[in-house]
Amino acid sequence: MQGWKRRVVYVTLYEGIAIALTGTVLFVLGHSPMHSLVASVGASVLAVIWNLVFNALFEAWERRQVVKGRSIRRRIAHAIGFEGGLVLSIVPFFAWWLEVSLWQAFVMDLGFILFFLIYTFVFAWCFDRVFGLPASALPTEDQAAPDAVEACAMGRP
Repeated sequence: MQGWKRRVVYVTLYEGIAIALTGTVLFVLGHSPMHSLVASVGASVLAVIWNLVFNALFEAWERRQVVKGRSIRRRIAHAIGFEGGLVLSIVPFFAWWLEVSLWQAFVMDLGFILFFLIYTFVFAWCFDRVFGLPASALPTEDQAAPDAVEACAMGRP
């Protein structure tokens, strides 16, 4: 699966899980069910927009890289870049909707940031294992590992 279809499936799965988790945590923190749900969906809408923009930019950058694939280092950079950009929109939204100060919203969001850094990393890794790497991260023939070339020559995947 590649291109926009891949992005839509990725965002839908990622945000569906995120809404359930965020809404539950906000409810446990003492916000009403309606405020928790609206905050979760609002944060999700912001995240979907940012996800589509960020992943398109990330994959454009990735296509220009000499070394292909998604190393741990590249996955960490992806997770930090995504979450860092998201904070810039979610904190003001939480402050406004939940009627708390920017500082309180930021402190509240710190827990989400830490959780979602790990969640983003693990989700993206699992998604790539289930659906395969995007075309931008697939190694070219000249970058195939010797073991993989030998395995293919021997008829093994």
